[in-house]
Amino acid sequence: MAFRLLVRRVCVDLQRVPASSVCPPLFSRRSVSFNVQDHEDFTDRVINSQLPVLIDFHAQWCGPCKILGPRLEKAIAKQKGRVAMAKVDIDEHTDLAIEYGVSAVPTVIAMRGGDVIDQFVGIKDEDQLDSFVEKLIGQ
Repeated sequence: MAFRLLVRRVCVDLQRVPASSVCPPLFSRRSVSFNVQDHEDFTDRVINSQLPVLIDFHAQWCGPCKILGPRLEKAIAKQKGRVAMAKVDIDEHTDLAIEYGVSAVPTVIAMRGGDVIDQFVGIKDEDQLDSFVEKLIGQ
Protein backbone atom coordinates (compact mmCIF):
# COMPACT_ATOMS: atom_id res chain seq x y z
CA MET A 1 0.00 0.00 0.00
CA ALA A 2 2.80 2.40 0.86
CA PHE A 3 4.42 1.65 -2.48
CA ARG A 4 1.20 2.53 -4.33
CA LEU A 5 0.99 5.80 -2.42
CA LEU A 6 4.57 6.63 -3.34
CA VAL A 7 4.00 5.75 -7.00
CA ARG A 8 0.85 7.81 -7.06
CA ARG A 9 2.62 10.79 -5.47
CA VAL A 10 5.51 10.54 -7.95
CA CYS A 11 3.09 10.29 -10.87
CA VAL A 12 1.29 13.41 -9.74
CA ASP A 13 4.49 15.35 -9.09
CA LEU A 14 5.98 14.39 -12.45
CA GLN A 15 2.88 14.94 -14.53
CA ARG A 16 1.33 17.90 -12.69
CA VAL A 17 -2.11 16.54 -13.45
CA PRO A 18 -4.78 14.90 -11.30
CA ALA A 19 -3.70 11.56 -9.89
CA SER A 20 -6.77 9.80 -11.24
CA SER A 21 -5.78 10.54 -14.81
CA VAL A 22 -2.23 9.13 -14.70
CA CYS A 23 -2.10 6.60 -11.89
CA PRO A 24 -4.12 3.51 -11.11
CA PRO A 25 -6.70 4.01 -8.38
CA LEU A 26 -5.85 2.86 -4.88
CA PHE A 27 -7.86 -0.03 -3.55
CA SER A 28 -10.30 0.88 -0.84
CA ARG A 29 -9.95 -2.55 0.74
CA ARG A 30 -7.05 -4.86 1.44
CA SER A 31 -5.15 -6.23 -1.51
CA VAL A 32 -6.17 -9.69 -2.72
CA SER A 33 -2.54 -10.85 -2.42
CA PHE A 34 -0.74 -10.42 0.88
CA ASN A 35 2.07 -11.72 3.07
CA VAL A 36 0.90 -13.32 6.30
CA GLN A 37 2.37 -11.46 9.28
CA ASP A 38 1.56 -13.85 12.15
CA HIS A 39 -0.95 -16.46 13.31
CA GLU A 40 -3.53 -13.80 14.25
CA ASP A 41 -3.20 -12.20 10.81
CA PHE A 42 -3.63 -15.64 9.22
CA THR A 43 -6.82 -16.26 11.21
CA ASP A 44 -8.20 -12.83 10.38
CA ARG A 45 -7.36 -12.70 6.68
CA VAL A 46 -7.48 -16.39 5.69
CA ILE A 47 -9.67 -18.42 8.05
CA ASN A 48 -12.25 -15.63 8.45
CA SER A 49 -12.05 -14.38 4.86
CA GLN A 50 -15.26 -13.77 2.95
CA LEU A 51 -13.34 -14.67 -0.22
CA PRO A 52 -11.89 -18.05 -1.11
CA VAL A 53 -8.13 -17.99 -0.40
CA LEU A 54 -5.11 -19.67 -1.98
CA ILE A 55 -2.33 -20.13 0.54
CA ASP A 56 1.15 -20.20 -1.00
CA PHE A 57 3.55 -21.87 1.43
CA HIS A 58 7.01 -20.98 0.13
CA ALA A 59 10.60 -20.26 1.15
CA GLN A 60 13.13 -17.68 -0.03
CA TRP A 61 15.68 -20.39 -0.83
CA CYS A 62 13.23 -22.46 -2.92
CA GLY A 63 13.83 -22.26 -6.68
CA PRO A 64 10.48 -23.79 -7.70
CA CYS A 65 8.71 -21.34 -5.35
CA LYS A 66 10.22 -18.44 -7.30
CA ILE A 67 8.77 -19.89 -10.51
CA LEU A 68 5.35 -20.71 -9.08
CA GLY A 69 4.80 -17.42 -7.22
CA PRO A 70 4.38 -15.20 -10.31
CA ARG A 71 2.19 -17.83 -11.98
CA LEU A 72 -0.09 -17.86 -8.93
CA GLU A 73 -0.23 -14.04 -8.93
CA LYS A 74 -1.28 -14.11 -12.59
CA ALA A 75 -3.98 -16.74 -11.97
CA ILE A 76 -5.33 -14.70 -9.04
CA ALA A 77 -5.30 -11.46 -11.06
CA LYS A 78 -7.47 -13.08 -13.76
CA GLN A 79 -10.21 -13.56 -11.16
CA LYS A 80 -10.52 -9.79 -10.58
CA GLY A 81 -11.00 -9.86 -6.82
CA ARG A 82 -13.03 -13.07 -6.50
CA VAL A 83 -10.21 -14.91 -4.73
CA ALA A 84 -7.37 -13.84 -2.44
CA MET A 85 -3.84 -15.21 -2.04
CA ALA A 86 -1.97 -15.48 1.24
CA LYS A 87 1.78 -15.94 1.07
CA VAL A 88 3.31 -17.83 3.99
CA ASP A 89 7.10 -18.05 4.32
CA ILE A 90 7.66 -21.40 6.04
CA ASP A 91 10.90 -20.22 7.65
CA GLU A 92 9.12 -17.29 9.31
CA HIS A 93 5.90 -19.17 10.11
CA THR A 94 6.94 -22.73 10.90
CA ASP A 95 3.91 -23.10 13.18
CA LEU A 96 1.50 -22.57 10.27
CA ALA A 97 3.46 -24.94 8.02
CA ILE A 98 3.30 -27.65 10.68
CA GLU A 99 -0.39 -26.98 11.39
CA TYR A 100 -1.27 -27.46 7.71
CA GLY A 101 1.01 -30.46 7.16
CA VAL A 102 3.43 -28.74 4.80
CA SER A 103 6.40 -31.06 4.30
CA ALA A 104 7.69 -29.66 0.99
CA VAL A 105 7.60 -26.34 -0.83
CA PRO A 106 5.97 -24.98 -2.77
CA THR A 107 2.69 -26.18 -1.29
CA VAL A 108 -0.53 -24.44 -2.25
CA ILE A 109 -3.70 -24.93 -0.22
CA ALA A 110 -7.13 -23.76 -1.37
CA MET A 111 -9.41 -22.67 1.45
CA ARG A 112 -13.01 -21.46 1.49
CA GLY A 113 -14.93 -20.53 4.63
CA GLY A 114 -12.06 -21.74 6.81
CA ASP A 115 -12.13 -25.22 5.26
CA VAL A 116 -9.39 -26.78 3.12
CA ILE A 117 -10.89 -27.54 -0.30
CA ASP A 118 -7.85 -28.79 -2.22
CA GLN A 119 -4.07 -28.60 -2.33
CA PHE A 120 -1.01 -29.44 -4.39
CA VAL A 121 2.75 -29.62 -4.01
CA GLY A 122 5.19 -28.50 -6.70
CA ILE A 123 4.94 -26.48 -9.88
CA LYS A 124 1.89 -26.30 -12.13
CA ASP A 125 1.55 -24.65 -15.53
CA GLU A 126 -0.78 -21.71 -16.10
CA ASP A 127 -3.70 -23.80 -17.39
CA GLN A 128 -3.51 -26.14 -14.39
CA LEU A 129 -3.42 -23.15 -12.02
CA ASP A 130 -6.40 -21.53 -13.73
CA SER A 131 -8.37 -24.78 -13.32
CA PHE A 132 -7.32 -25.05 -9.68
CA VAL A 133 -8.46 -21.49 -8.94
CA GLU A 134 -11.72 -21.90 -10.85
CA LYS A 135 -12.48 -25.04 -8.82
CA LEU A 136 -11.92 -23.03 -5.64
CA ILE A 137 -14.33 -20.25 -6.58
CA GLY A 138 -16.88 -22.77 -7.83
CA GLN A 139 -16.97 -22.12 -11.57
